[in-house]
Amino acid sequence: MKRFIRAPMQHNMRGVSPKKQFEGLRATELYCPNCKASMPVRERLLLVLPEGDKYEYLCARCGASLGDRIVKEAPKPALII
Repeated sequence: MKRFIRAPMQHNMRGVSPKKQFEGLRATELYCPNCKASMPVRERLLLVLPEGDKYEYLCARCGASLGDRIVKEAPKPALII
């Protein structure tokens, strides 16, 4: 009887900086000091800034602000006429 050992999946990440890997990261749970536990969060658009949109994370249970993030817009291509 042959036994096969499954090797862990390896992704080809050559040429991709570690910072680029986490650009689209969104939180689903954060620690809430009011609830004293890791709680699900709701994301709310807070501000529209020139460098991107600022979102706020709110606790789904008590509504406390747990953090924020800025989503940067993709640079617009230059138009040459």
